[in-house]
Amino acid sequence: MSLLLALLLDALLGEPPASLHPVVWMGRYLGWAWRRVRGFWSGALYWTLGALLFALPALLLDLLLRPLALGWVLLGLLLKPLFSLRMLLEEVLGVERALADCLPQARRRLSRIVSRKTEDLSAEEVREASLESLAENLSDSLVAPLLYYALLGLGGAALYRYANTADAMWGYPEHGAKGAFAARADDLLNLLPARLTALLLCPPGLWPRLWREARKTPSPNAGFPMAALALRLGVRLRKRGVYALNPEAPSPGPAHVGKALWWVGGVGYGVGLLLALTEAVG
Repeated sequence: MSLLLALLLDALLGEPPASLHPVVWMGRYLGWAWRRVRGFWSGALYWTLGALLFALPALLLDLLLRPLALGWVLLGLLLKPLFSLRMLLEEVLGVERALADCLPQARRRLSRIVSRKTEDLSAEEVREASLESLAENLSDSLVAPLLYYALLGLGGAALYRYANTADAMWGYPEHGAKGAFAARADDLLNLLPARLTALLLCPPGLWPRLWREARKTPSPNAGFPMAALALRLGVRLRKRGVYALNPEAPSPGPAHVGKALWWVGGVGYGVGLLLALTEAVG
């Protein structure tokens, strides 16, 4: 019941205020710690301290609340900020609406959900990047945290959300050894969710091709949901000078974005409902 409540809160209300958002707190800790990281081992140390700081209280709360008659209500409230689908759908829709009016505005809006530079992207590249972010974040922002909640409780969801936030802040290649531990931890935790998300998004008849396309990206995980969405929609998704997924297909148009939002929303909330049913039966 806690997972179902969290899904309803996400669909109806979206994100809590920043002052109450645990991911914002994680980001503040990671920003503070980064100024003290000097190399691989200090990065690993500060990463581990943060993991204990956020995952351990979540684990203890889970153990305390789960036996209580109404503990599921508080668990649902605590789980909601650790995943997000409504905000992801709204951000991608916002990019598409901005693209219809003003390319520079669409580039700025896109920069909120991707790490690449957006200042010189064409309209095609803006749309492709937004769809890539939609697919990748279906795994990162919904499937993975809910899967770890189902497997390990609130502590598992908090640990994953922390690891993913650390990778987003520390894990860039240009950070070298300082961010390497955060990057590898995120890679490890995403091995299963990324591939599960890809299998759910991609038509089964295209699963063999999915594996070939996914390996074109530098990331060991992000290519799977991105390639799955490209194959599902029959479009090309690319990052200039790095990769092109489903390269023989045309670039996506506005209609493809609408289909993508429906598919990702359906898969996302569908996975959540399935896990909630599993939780209720268990």
